[in-house]
Amino acid sequence: MNTFQIEYFAVLREHAGCAAEEYASRAATPAELYAELEERFAIPAIGTVRVAINDEFSDWDAALADGDRVVFIPPVAGG
Repeated sequence: MNTFQIEYFAVLREHAGCAAEEYASRAATPAELYAELEERFAIPAIGTVRVAINDEFSDWDAALADGDRVVFIPPVAGG
């Protein structure tokens, strides 16, 4: 089991009820991690959400390691 530092922005933060958390998971990729969070918080499907690992944009199938900082960034809506 790995522990990740997860940050949420915009609508994802609203669904999660927090801006950041430490989260333990067996997820091996951001896609697997996001799928767990979709179920846990009823957050929107991946769609156009971007992911960053340790401050660098990443692919959804990149390997995660214990202690990684994972940030999920939904598209920006503005007015």
